[in-house]
Amino acid sequence: MKNERLLLLILAAAMFTHIMDFMIMMPLGPQLMRIFDISPQQFSLLVASYTITAGVSGFAAAFLIDRYDRKNALLFVYVGFAVGTLACAFAPTYVILLLTRSLAGAFGGVLGAIILAIVSDAVPLERRAQGIGMVMASFGVASVLGVPFGLFIATKSSWHAPFLLLGGLAVLISVLIVLFVPNMTKHLNANGHLSPAQVLSEIFGKRNSRIGLTFSALLMLGHFTIIPFVAPYMVGNVGFTESQLAYIYLVGGICTLFFSPWVGKMADKHGRLKIFTIFGSLVIIPIIVITNLVPVPIWAALVIAAIFFVFSNGRMVPSTTMETAIIKPEFRGSYMSIRSSIQQLSSGVAAFIAGLIITEQPSVFDPNAKALVNYSYVGMIAVFFSLVSLYVARKLTVATST
Repeated sequence: MKNERLLLLILAAAMFTHIMDFMIMMPLGPQLMRIFDISPQQFSLLVASYTITAGVSGFAAAFLIDRYDRKNALLFVYVGFAVGTLACAFAPTYVILLLTRSLAGAFGGVLGAIILAIVSDAVPLERRAQGIGMVMASFGVASVLGVPFGLFIATKSSWHAPFLLLGGLAVLISVLIVLFVPNMTKHLNANGHLSPAQVLSEIFGKRNSRIGLTFSALLMLGHFTIIPFVAPYMVGNVGFTESQLAYIYLVGGICTLFFSPWVGKMADKHGRLKIFTIFGSLVIIPIIVITNLVPVPIWAALVIAAIFFVFSNGRMVPSTTMETAIIKPEFRGSYMSIRSSIQQLSSGVAAFIAGLIITEQPSVFDPNAKALVNYSYVGMIAVFFSLVSLYVARKLTVATST
């Protein structure tokens, strides 16, 4: 389509704010646990609250999302996301932060689904992995620029500052959406107004869609059991200072930023399933290493973390493209919204399960930090779900119209 690259850049910018909004909580973990005097379980609830409300709103949006112009739907959800993020910036207590994170998640969960639906509608399947790789490179940008800078201003000012910055940026991107994202209504002609029962029947009544949603859930369970506690583990168990956490996201993000578009090209060239299998297998190695990591030089920990980020992103680009191809365009928004709901709920469940397994003990590195115990068991759970996802991926088939 005309101005495809500009469209992808704006969508990548919107996705950047969504990803950073979620990611920034994790490196802020040690600071928030200290300031609010909360346990790992309470911190995991902060992470899970975002994903749980995102899951609920994503499911509800599935019955409406394909009834509207994609641009209007994107703008409505993104403005709500901006308001929720700004509300986080002014939260004075743990309870209010929990509520505002839930509000941001309610809109953020639908946002990713709409963005992926727009990319899938705008880019043909034979080039779609590259387009999705470009949008998902926003993870690298969030890691390289967003998270380190967010951590920097949080340590120099307060934990409120990153959310204030992020909310302001979201307002600016909303203006770009108004000015440059085209109206997209082609899916309306084929769809009409389907009843909730018809939407549920199309998505949950088809074997391929059910397998796709199971596939998404497994990937999240194999990823977010360990992600929320990487930062606290690096501080309490490996010996990082809170300010040094930014290096993890900086190095990992740089690698992901350049690697993600390349993975998309390889998936388009060699096949999405093949590339997913390669990286879905390789990611098991850094999962095991990270969750069993002992005190090592910072450079060694950074190398391990960078490999984890690269391999994780390497499996997400082809797997996402695979899922966009299993559903017809007229139902794509609904499917991607329910998929987002499943992902968010699975992420929340994964973080909550990890919080139940992990316990604390005094850290030998920082008297204000806590060392995490039983993280290796969480890693074993992540490996199990990752292995099962490799099997389920082979059950997916492409829809007749993609």
